[in-house]
Amino acid sequence: MLAIQIENLEKTYAEGVMRRPVRAVAGVSLEVSEGEAFGFVGPNGAGKSSAIRILMGLARATAGCCRLFGKDAENPEARMRVGYVPENPCLYDYLTPLEILSMSVRLHLPGERGDTKRRAMIWLEKLGVSHVADAPVRSFSKGMTQRVALANAMAIRPRLLVLDEPLSGLDPIGRREVVEILAEYKREGGTLFFTSHVLHDVERLADRFGLIHNGQLRSVRSPAELVGSEDIVMVRSTGSEAFAGAREESAGNWVAEVPGSNLWFVLEEIRRSGHQLREVRPTLSLEAAFMHAVGDNAKQPVRTNAAQ
Repeated sequence: MLAIQIENLEKTYAEGVMRRPVRAVAGVSLEVSEGEAFGFVGPNGAGKSSAIRILMGLARATAGCCRLFGKDAENPEARMRVGYVPENPCLYDYLTPLEILSMSVRLHLPGERGDTKRRAMIWLEKLGVSHVADAPVRSFSKGMTQRVALANAMAIRPRLLVLDEPLSGLDPIGRREVVEILAEYKREGGTLFFTSHVLHDVERLADRFGLIHNGQLRSVRSPAELVGSEDIVMVRSTGSEAFAGAREESAGNWVAEVPGSNLWFVLEEIRRSGHQLREVRPTLSLEAAFMHAVGDNAKQPVRTNAAQ
């Protein structure tokens, strides 16, 4: 069975005092099978969150349709045991994590009422927030709130996880822990649909990526296909001046993304420039992959018929 079906999806908003129509999603169609991990990748304003809000019944489509496990996404039954975490989770701040998770478990797993507290505490422990299980959410930082929201999504034994920037607000240790939890969920046969700006954090999770820009789905490929047949290597160094092909990340810190075939040439340039080598690793740069897929079309805005 397909976990997600999106067919010719469009969403147009009215913007500003003049109510100018702006097309956030422009004819997107895609399918995600059960057990698949699908990454929905694109820059700010590309249409990722708009598509997810329609998928989760939080907004209505202007045209087209979305289905979850064969049921219309507007049908609440379609979202049973579907875990959802938005980029900025909005939890009932007067409740505690234990109360929030217990409520979700009772709603999604009515046959396991006697096991509610134990299941909630298991996931609060895994996400590192069990020590504040009885504290009101209003006192939490963004990172802690994100952890509670992820624990809430996992506690319902989800058949599908829909995550909008799941690593947003987490520190480096938290990011690694969450990636490991999601990798385990995937290994156990769970279906994952997520968005991200930082591809290297989640590239090992996705079986396929959809690259979206200006509301249009430009490409759907596996990670290995995004950059064609040529490997990309990231090189970081510290020095007073740039070496050939480098850009400055911060004062005195330089980074370059180069084809693997040019790696030794770049390393020699770094040595001649008197730089200290900090890092060399294979990478799938979101920017490089995106530009490779969309090419010159990335500069062309999408307009609605009414705006033309």
